[in-house]
Amino acid sequence: MKSFFDKSYFSYLVILGGSVLLLISFGIRHTSGLYLVPISDHLQTGREIFGLAVAIQFLLIGIGSPLFGALADKYGSGKAALLGVFLVLIGLYWMAHVDSSFEIIASQAIFGLGAAGCGTAVVLGAVGKSVQEKNRTLSLGIVMAAGSLGQFLLVPLAGFLIQISDWSASILYLTLIAAIMLIFCFPLDYAGKSDTIEKDTGQSLKDALKEAFKSKSYNLLTIGFFVCGFHVAFIATHLPAYLEDLNLPSWIGSWSLALIGLFNIFGTLIFARLGDKISKKNLLVVLYSLRSVLILIFLILPKNEITILVFAAVLGVLWLATVPLTSGIISVVFGIKYMSMLYGFTFLSHQFGSFLGSWFGGRLYDMYGSYDLMWWLCILLGFASAAMHMPIVEKAVPRLSYQS
Repeated sequence: MKSFFDKSYFSYLVILGGSVLLLISFGIRHTSGLYLVPISDHLQTGREIFGLAVAIQFLLIGIGSPLFGALADKYGSGKAALLGVFLVLIGLYWMAHVDSSFEIIASQAIFGLGAAGCGTAVVLGAVGKSVQEKNRTLSLGIVMAAGSLGQFLLVPLAGFLIQISDWSASILYLTLIAAIMLIFCFPLDYAGKSDTIEKDTGQSLKDALKEAFKSKSYNLLTIGFFVCGFHVAFIATHLPAYLEDLNLPSWIGSWSLALIGLFNIFGTLIFARLGDKISKKNLLVVLYSLRSVLILIFLILPKNEITILVFAAVLGVLWLATVPLTSGIISVVFGIKYMSMLYGFTFLSHQFGSFLGSWFGGRLYDMYGSYDLMWWLCILLGFASAAMHMPIVEKAVPRLSYQS
């Protein structure tokens, strides 16, 4: 009988550890919108300050992703994730005790940097190195679906905790939940022990970056991913406040975000499975186009509990299904040796979009008293991103072709 720690089982350990990390870290990250109003009221500021703080969180996740990705590629994904979790715990604890604009911004910055260490760049890189190419996009989709499950579970939980205690105590409870991630960092180190690791071609990290940034396809993929971040951050941060402005019931905000997470489980798995069979870049064209069409329909329809929840459910199918497709293209074109780092730079573009989506949402609201302009920007950028993905060449670089 095979030992549990046979090579054939290492990929399952990596997928398990990565799934738990994304479940908790994604779940907590998506609670930010629930704190926009209570923390802004506590600090007696407009919505721009909190929107800027969350924007900086997103930006630090982006800046930290290639850095933690490089650490993971060199020293092991488990060690990189462990450092990230420690920073997440510090950021959350500080956030629960903020008393100034500086403190909310600084706490979100530390949290964001830590979230990069236990986020997609490190986790997807570890999973990508641990599974066979024919199942790689689906495996990436599974861990992303776990992140969506965390959004479905933790956002309503945070809303409930805010109601029964207060916003500060609820963040302390989330800090205790985040501490569970410490245990699940270690399985990621088995990524380097699977029997699916790519043969070493002697390519250096510097050469890998040169190869990627000289590629038109990589640059288009990276720029297009900016729009995904813009969409996700604006909606995750400002949708609850937008719904509160419409005088809808208080529960609708948290449950809308939860429904997005729930339906994203199905969307991510469906598109990830399709990505193992048909063109990933064509699927991305479809995804970004459908997002823009959906938001346009949402703006036209009357806003009530039913239309809001239906919008959230459909949006959930399109929410983060972009991630396994985007990371999957990187692994196909450039191989898996430096996948964590290369995806990290692409994800940095995503987080620049997140920064602007979160900050502009608050800024434009404070200027005009409405989110209408932001919704129209989301529509235009979605169609622009779809167009950017059309010319991408989804084929391995000559270096990998020669290797095979």
